[in-house]
Amino acid sequence: MEAIEPAYGTATLLLIAAGAVALLLFLIMKVKLHAFVSLVLVSVVTALVVGFPLADIPDALMHGFAGTLGSVALLVAFGVMLGRLLEVTGGAQVLADTLVGRFGAERAPIALGVAALLFGFPIFFDAGLVVFLPIILTVARRFGGSLLLYALPAAGAFAAMHAMTPPHPGPVAATEVLGGNIGVTMLVGIPVAIVAWYVGVVLVARFLGTRIHVAIPDVLFGEVNGGRKRGDGEEQGDGDVFGRRPPAFGTVLLLLLVPLVLISFDTVLDTLVTAGVLDEGQGWVEFLSLLGNTPVALLITVIVAVVVLGRPRGSMADITRIVDGALGPVCSIILITGAGGMFGGVLRLSGIGAALSGSLSDLGMSLIFQAFVIATLLRVAQGSATVALTTTAGLIAGSVADAQLGDFQIALLVMAIAAGATVLSHVNDSGFWLVSRFFGMSEKTTLRTWTVMESTLGLSAFVVSLGLWAVV
Repeated sequence: MEAIEPAYGTATLLLIAAGAVALLLFLIMKVKLHAFVSLVLVSVVTALVVGFPLADIPDALMHGFAGTLGSVALLVAFGVMLGRLLEVTGGAQVLADTLVGRFGAERAPIALGVAALLFGFPIFFDAGLVVFLPIILTVARRFGGSLLLYALPAAGAFAAMHAMTPPHPGPVAATEVLGGNIGVTMLVGIPVAIVAWYVGVVLVARFLGTRIHVAIPDVLFGEVNGGRKRGDGEEQGDGDVFGRRPPAFGTVLLLLLVPLVLISFDTVLDTLVTAGVLDEGQGWVEFLSLLGNTPVALLITVIVAVVVLGRPRGSMADITRIVDGALGPVCSIILITGAGGMFGGVLRLSGIGAALSGSLSDLGMSLIFQAFVIATLLRVAQGSATVALTTTAGLIAGSVADAQLGDFQIALLVMAIAAGATVLSHVNDSGFWLVSRFFGMSEKTTLRTWTVMESTLGLSAFVVSLGLWAVV
């Protein structure tokens, strides 16, 4: 669906967007209206106020909702199935024990973050988060304290790699638009992402985790651990039965490598095709890309988990009951995330991004500052980091071409754009709702933690990029 012709000027559209966000926060935090209902209601009101034709409003609502739900629903569903199987069979505990044994209790958050950096190289943010969720929750449950101490380093690592390093689509698209070299962007992006992660995520997570307590949610473990009654009337959890013979560490590690390898097929091959190394349309490329499609890769991983974790420890009826019970608690997560995509989609289709882009095309400042500021404003206005990345790259592409910059400088511009597209994740970003619901945080707590961490991550990446820009 195409954006409508804006009926108002940029200033008015931005005021409408700000009012919509304020109304949403008021309904959720003050009125205590359910987040799903609030998001749909505010999306409808926003569409009316910005001047959508009445007949087009249902399509506008479904555009963002269906697009987000189509990508998130399968990921969350398969991810929570995999997580539940890892939890009840003792696989997550085995991974947690191994991490702690190798790195020590004090360095467990760093260990989770480093592992997430490695997994996050080919895996998208949302897919990596659902795969890592059982490990994060198991480590946090073992040591206690705020979940933030363990969740933010891992989630921040996935966010950093997704925003700043090829073969993820945002930095690849921005590099292509600016006429840079994807290989150089990757070589620059990885160290920038790691430094920004440590400064803007790890250190911030320690600060936030000691001041804000977030309890471990029941999204995987459940209040009674999926229990059933023993003969003597005591409660017996699935973990008590399936976890009596926990899998070996190597088995669990190989299982987690399945989605890593499969998704690598899609992301790496797509990058090679974009770069012209491989020809598009080859049969073997398309087949491996199909296997690497994130929902397909997670489906295969769930089937492998059933075979290697579940079936040796229980009947198929028991396994079906476990994975079926895991889906119930995530229905709310899926719907709220989809509604967040609906709200962001209405803002994008309203023409807010286009109007803002037109007014920012000539800011009269250095290219790297211009890249960061434009990406930040687009990110805040319409929520999508990918849209902010690609739109900003298009806006400054002419100036970049005129400046005849080298590949290294273009890579730094991509980092500055990615930094701006990362900061200030809030209620018009579907990722905000995914994190909020997965970690069992209220909207206010998510703004105080996730939004702050995303902002410090982006600012750290920009400072590093600016420092390198100054010396080249």
